[in-house]
Amino acid sequence: MTAPALELADIFRIHGPAYLDTYGASLSAAQKKALRDIAVCRTAALGGHVEQCDRCGHRTIAYCSCRNRHCPKCQSAARAAWLEQRAGELLPVEYFHVVFTLPQMVAPVALQNQRIVYGMLFRAAAETLLQIAADPKHLGARIGFVAVLHTWGQNLHNHPHLHCVVPGGGIAPDRSRWIACRRQFLLPVKVLSRLFRAKFADYLRRAFHHGELSFHGQLQQLAQKHNFIAWLNRIARNEWVVYAKPPFGGPHQVLKYLARYTHRVAIANRRLIALQDGHVSFRWKDYTRAGQPAIMTLQATEFIRRFLLHVLPRGFVKIRHFGFLANRGREDSIRLCRTLLDAQSPNVRDAAVTGQPQPNPPDRCPLCNEGSMRPVEILLPQAAALARAPIPIAALRCDTS
Repeated sequence: MTAPALELADIFRIHGPAYLDTYGASLSAAQKKALRDIAVCRTAALGGHVEQCDRCGHRTIAYCSCRNRHCPKCQSAARAAWLEQRAGELLPVEYFHVVFTLPQMVAPVALQNQRIVYGMLFRAAAETLLQIAADPKHLGARIGFVAVLHTWGQNLHNHPHLHCVVPGGGIAPDRSRWIACRRQFLLPVKVLSRLFRAKFADYLRRAFHHGELSFHGQLQQLAQKHNFIAWLNRIARNEWVVYAKPPFGGPHQVLKYLARYTHRVAIANRRLIALQDGHVSFRWKDYTRAGQPAIMTLQATEFIRRFLLHVLPRGFVKIRHFGFLANRGREDSIRLCRTLLDAQSPNVRDAAVTGQPQPNPPDRCPLCNEGSMRPVEILLPQAAALARAPIPIAALRCDTS
C-alpha cells in the first residue's frame, strides 16, 4: 500500500516542539507522550531492523512502531488481533448499531473530567440498554453488546459518544430459550434516550455531591452548588440523542463493521491533504449539510490542540463488553446462546471472510512477490548511532506491521 503523502507524524515533527514549548505546561502526561510518540513512530529514532528476501536478496528497512493507541499507524495490528478474538463470539443473528451521544453542554465538563465522565457514559448507556431490554414490555431478555468510546466529530471538536453493537435478541430470564427482537427493530429510541438522560444526570449529581468533579477556566462557576444544579436542570430538560441504525446483517458483516469503530483514532492519515505555511488542510464531512464532503484548514497549533483533546487518560478502557458478552462468564454465555439458537459452534470466522480477496502475507517480498522477507540485522535507536553495529536477530522485539 502506498503511504499517504502527508501524515500526522509529519505535522507533529514540524510543529510539535514549538507547541510543547508554548503549551506544554497545560498538557497532561498522556498528551505529551502521544505527541512525542507519534512524531517518532516508524523512524530511525526508535530503531528497527533490516529485512532481506530469502529468494531475490531484496533488502528493506523496517522501523519500530511507537505502539501508542492514539497513533494512526499503529492500530492495524491491534485491530486485527482484537477482531480475531471477537470472531469466535459472533452469533447467527441480526446485529444493531446504537449510538449514545452526550449533549454539547456536557462536553466541556467531560473534557475536564475525562476518566469520571466517560466512565459515567459507559455505565449509563449500558444500564439503559440492559434495563429496557430486560423489560417484558420491550424484549424481556438479557442482551449482550460491545461499546466503543469516540470523543471526536469530523471537525475534531469534542463530541463524546458511544457506539454499541448489539445482537438482535437475548437470553430468556429462565435461560430456556433465545428471544429474538422484532425484525428491523431492537428497542424504542425515545425510551432509551429518556432513561439514559435520567441515569447520566443522576451520576453527575452524585459525582458533584462527593466532590469528584473539577471545574476550571470558564467552567469555574459550576463549582458552586446552585450554579451546578441550575446547569444540570437545563441539560435534563433537553432531549438527548440516542440513535439506532437499521440492522446490518449477521456475522458476515459484523467484523467489517466493528473494524470501522474499535481502533479508530481522531483523524486518519488519508484525510490529511496539505501542510503549508503553518496551516493544515484535511477532509471532513459537514453533517450540518447532510454529510457533504468539505475541506477544513486550521493553523497547525489549532489542529494539534484539537487532536490532543481526544487523548484518553492512561489506562482508560475505551472498548467494553456488557451483558452476556461481559468478560466474566462470556464463554459460557456464548455457548448457551448457540445452543438456544440451534447453531452449535458456527464457523463465523470463515464466513466473515468468505468471498473477500486475501492480501499477500505481510512478509511477502514486495519486489519478486515470491520470497519471504527475513530480519537479518538490528538497527539501534538513533540516539545510539555512534555505537551501532549489526546485532544477532534473536532478541528482536519490534512491530513491522
